[in-house]
Amino acid sequence: MTEPPLPMRPLRLEVIVGSVRAERFAPVIVDWFVERARAREEFDTAILDLVDAALPQDLSTTPEVDAFTERIGCADAFVVVTSEYNHGYPAALKTALDTVKHGWRAKPIGFVAYGGMSGGLRAVEQLRQVVAELHMVSVREAVSFHQARKHFDPADGAANDAAQRMMTQLVWWAEALRIRRDHAPYPG
Repeated sequence: MTEPPLPMRPLRLEVIVGSVRAERFAPVIVDWFVERARAREEFDTAILDLVDAALPQDLSTTPEVDAFTERIGCADAFVVVTSEYNHGYPAALKTALDTVKHGWRAKPIGFVAYGGMSGGLRAVEQLRQVVAELHMVSVREAVSFHQARKHFDPADGAANDAAQRMMTQLVWWAEALRIRRDHAPYPG
């Protein structure tokens, strides 16, 4: 008779707030998503707001960079909440991605985007290319809010369903990749 599998420790999910602009709409979207993530027992969810990160654009090493890198290394999965500015994602988010060399590798990432007509989806498509280069696994499902400042509805059934599907995909990948990382270092 086979023993049942041991319960795994919760997956450390870092929700990264990509916008650092004054009067940003990001906190509204982040609060909406985090409420849903914290309702899932698979996750130990934290918010990593780039407005507080103090990451130098020249990618130099500082104590803040070391702390940020360590935090990224301890995570099992990520969700980036990103706005779209001029058909792209925020510069602070690019700096954050470029700051950490190995901590992103072999970890899944999902996206919650918001913006104008495209709902941030152009930013997400660009981010998928960047995270692939970082050896991350971008889950297929994403959440998008079109005209968010005018039309955001926390009870939007389609957005809630998309968030649940995305988190289910994150759990699958995060568990699989954590087991593999624990067994052998990622060969990147």
